[in-house]
Amino acid sequence: MKPVIVTAATHRELSLLIRALEGGGRLHLQGREGYRGELAGWPAILAVTGIGKVNTAAAVTSLLERFEPELLINTGCAGAYRGSGLAVGDLAMATAELFGDEGVLAPDGWHSLELIGIPALERNGERWFNAFPLTRWALDKASHVADGAGLALRRGPFITVSTASGTAERGDELLRRFGGICENMEGGAAAQVALLYGADCLELRGVSNLVEDRDLSRWDIPLAAERAQAFIMRFIGALCRAE
Repeated sequence: MKPVIVTAATHRELSLLIRALEGGGRLHLQGREGYRGELAGWPAILAVTGIGKVNTAAAVTSLLERFEPELLINTGCAGAYRGSGLAVGDLAMATAELFGDEGVLAPDGWHSLELIGIPALERNGERWFNAFPLTRWALDKASHVADGAGLALRRGPFITVSTASGTAERGDELLRRFGGICENMEGGAAAQVALLYGADCLELRGVSNLVEDRDLSRWDIPLAAERAQAFIMRFIGALCRAE
């Protein structure tokens, strides 16, 4: 079987999966923290990419050059926009990833990369500017697994930003602009590189906070990371049973 690759920005967002990994051991990934073994009976590679788009793109490129995965899963925590219907501890899954920063700030407001006319990615005659779709079969499989377990798993567009939104005003602006349900700092890079290599990609995150005026006392990163990883274990187990 081809391996499933799971990436996250920080060790905390992979720590439960690392502890659950059977066999194998540490994996050299150009100075990054990596592991290989089996999760729920399926070959798995776990990689801590570091924060942000550049770290994620570099790590995912290295992984896809070295391995041909069954699926790339990007995970971690996310901030949910007010009005998304999400709360701290909820699970969310990206139907598409949107770059929230790349574009042009003109006198009449912000415009996407389409205004420039240069796509962020061009492959096999297709062009992508700010939006990158995630893999449909993986989305549907994850939804089926969640339904079977009686778990709520919200699907919708995610927004990747370089500057995390720490005010309600900024969050509301991005919600109006893109219609996304939550934001993060890595998913768009993983989705873009996966498209470049023709790799299937799923992004699933736990909601650690709402995008509002920054108040860390209202955040719960451990809960968000734990629930995302627990679902990934359940999802990989379902893949193995279906094989």
